[in-house]
Amino acid sequence: SKLYLVKRVHSKEADVVKDAIIEMLMPYKAHVHKITFDNGGEFAGHESIAAALDAKAYFAHPYSSWERGLNENFNGLLRQYVPKGTDLRQVSDEYIEQAQTRINLRPRKCLEFRQPKVFFD
Repeated sequence: SKLYLVKRVHSKEADVVKDAIIEMLMPYKAHVHKITFDNGGEFAGHESIAAALDAKAYFAHPYSSWERGLNENFNGLLRQYVPKGTDLRQVSDEYIEQAQTRINLRPRKCLEFRQPKVFFD
């Protein structure tokens, strides 16, 4: 469906990131079968995430961003709303949610020009 979920966290600590991922994905648990992480230390809780969501966890090879192409594409879309170098302490959760909504309401060619949010629902 290409549904994009994003959440601002207050630190890159593994427990904070783990809790945020589980909170975001739990409503979609039935649709989450595998998750691909990069090799950052913030994903040290990957086993707990996989267990909570009953999903398989995979890791991209170091310096192989093409193994997570969709994620990299969405990060680029998010940068239209939150430019690189922005102090995220100055960005509200509401603004991040609005950006997520706008991205999910963009028609996608791969979805026959349907919007991810509409396609998923």
